[in-house]
Amino acid sequence: MPFDVISSATMVERDLNAVWEWFDYRRGVLSELQPNPAHYALAEWQDQFSEFTLVTQNVDGLHVKAGSRDVIEVHGSIWRSRCLSCGSRFGLMADEARFDSCPSCGERMRPDVVLFGEMLPMDAYERAAKAASECDLCFVIGTSALVYPAASLPEIAKHHGAFVVEVNPERTPLSDLCNEVLTGKAGEIVPLLNKTSL
Repeated sequence: MPFDVISSATMVERDLNAVWEWFDYRRGVLSELQPNPAHYALAEWQDQFSEFTLVTQNVDGLHVKAGSRDVIEVHGSIWRSRCLSCGSRFGLMADEARFDSCPSCGERMRPDVVLFGEMLPMDAYERAAKAASECDLCFVIGTSALVYPAASLPEIAKHHGAFVVEVNPERTPLSDLCNEVLTGKAGEIVPLLNKTSL
């Protein structure tokens, strides 16, 4: 079954067990991954700057694993489940049996990720957009800049006067908007920025 079918809102309604099987498999694969040097460098930035917000589209949890705190995960996290009825969220471990029913209300649980055909959680996007509108410096790291509305966050930052820096192996639709484009892998470039004075 194609990825965009099994990871869709329609499949949650049609066959939630198949969705869980897919995401349980993905958690097993992701549990072996470790953060790269960019993840660790960004976690250090949080300790270096009094005001720092980290927003990610990734659902892999690697920023948290690297030590980042209060990460705004606009597409959710593969390491959480969410109740279909009351919205309660519960953490998951790679080797942990998941709840099939909500400990709070008894209804069915689903992976807490944004699936194809779903909107971003408004609370996460609003927090991210507010941070973008208030920042002085915005780094955009390792994204295709094609997935909206998350791709609009650097545009919001630029509109409000932020200096926008892109770090990516290749140019994106966002590159011309940026004040600076650093071409290369995040794991190589971002740690170098820690060695310079930001």
